[in-house]
Amino acid sequence: MVNEAPKNNKHYNCPVEATLDVIGGKWKPLILWQLRAEKLRFSGLQQSMQGISPKMLTKQLRELEADGLVLREAYPEIPPRVEYSLTEFGKTVLPVLDALCEWGNGYLGREYILDKNEKIKTADSISQ
Repeated sequence: MVNEAPKNNKHYNCPVEATLDVIGGKWKPLILWQLRAEKLRFSGLQQSMQGISPKMLTKQLRELEADGLVLREAYPEIPPRVEYSLTEFGKTVLPVLDALCEWGNGYLGREYILDKNEKIKTADSISQ
């Protein structure tokens, strides 16, 4: 079924397109994965995600917050403390991330087997 309901002035031709728009990219799934079990501060997220710049982390968190997946809680303390967590709606994406994790584990295992087989083929062809 094609759902052409606009979201943020965007029209989606299929549900997969909408899903990828909300949780796709290099960093969003990793941010959601880090927040699956606990609240984290900005620095905790950045430390657990090697290679993401503070600017990119801020941008991705803002987009996830705008889409209703991440909750940003600012505490009126000195120094200021901000924690990020999944919203109840954000938790509905966890089965999708679990499936991606499971698929990734299978893919990595396949890569290992292919790599091992290629080495065997190479060793066999050298010995002939």
